[in-house]
Amino acid sequence: MAVLTRRALNRATLERQQLLRRDGTPMEIITRLAGMQAQDPHLPYLGLWSRTAGFTREQLTRLLHERAVVRATLHRGTQHLVGAEDYRWLRPTLQPMLDRWQRGAFGKATAGIDLAGLAAAVRESLADGPLTRRQLADRLAVRWPGHDAMALAWSAQARTRVVHPPPNGVWGHHGPTLFTPAETWLGRSGAGQARPDELVRRYLAGFGPAAVHDIQAWCGMTRLREVVERLRPELRVLRDESGRELFDLPDAPLPDPDVPAPVRFLPELDNVVIGFRDRSRMMTERERGHVVVEAPVTADGFLCGFWRMECSGGRALLRVGLTRTLSEEDRAEVEAEGRRLLRFAADDADECEVRIGEFEE
Repeated sequence: MAVLTRRALNRATLERQQLLRRDGTPMEIITRLAGMQAQDPHLPYLGLWSRTAGFTREQLTRLLHERAVVRATLHRGTQHLVGAEDYRWLRPTLQPMLDRWQRGAFGKATAGIDLAGLAAAVRESLADGPLTRRQLADRLAVRWPGHDAMALAWSAQARTRVVHPPPNGVWGHHGPTLFTPAETWLGRSGAGQARPDELVRRYLAGFGPAAVHDIQAWCGMTRLREVVERLRPELRVLRDESGRELFDLPDAPLPDPDVPAPVRFLPELDNVVIGFRDRSRMMTERERGHVVVEAPVTADGFLCGFWRMECSGGRALLRVGLTRTLSEEDRAEVEAEGRRLLRFAADDADECEVRIGEFEE
């Protein structure tokens, strides 16, 4: 059984994530990753910019309006952007996790309510057109007075197949979230069969090699060990330096550990940094504590700091806080890539500056 060093595991992951070179179309990248984190509208735009040559914001906005991709509650009960066809099987596959999420977050608020009846009431409320969460809550409150109406509306995301149509998910839009039934938005039945085997294969294609706990950390599902064991005969089995068993697709690429990895600015919550239980392939334990609230920078494939952008009065400032010392060459590449990021994300600024210092915890 082959053993992968930390560096070899890092390069394999970067190759799957399209972070060794910018290539492919936005739709191809979204499909390869089986969805992109989308709690805030700008996240998938920045994630695609990091992975796709010549990417423009209009490309993703057009996919949203054309209904080729949809924004919905999926992996881990969080907002993701996925291809419309992937949504059809991902949603039923993730339903057990969403049921658990609803019980944990809103079980007390929905105690005594028939959840199948709640789902039916949501579909009935949305039959005449999209509603905001507040509008949906007001309608549900009429039927279930005395209950937390907003908890009912939040539960709708777990119990019914709803998507959030544009302008939700569009760069620069921060208005109220719209709800519409998936089958209405997609133009035909949004129903599909659960496909846990496909979930595992798609994760390994975009994130592997990985352990079972990594797969579960990415999607929020439990009991995937039995799925992996069923697939074991068709998978490549490896180990990391600690002896942990890793699984992979048999024909998936394993690049040379010394292949160059360019500097990348990633959005906060990018799945490549949070889509594993063991994140040592990308970062240290110290850095791990910050990746859910800070946007990471990588150099030579590993996290080297965090960035944030400040825009005011026609001026855009990109602050980079390094978590480790970089060579002069890597530092210069961080500055150059930062300037490219400013041209993408702050293209209306009259003045742009990249300021590099130490990360302050």
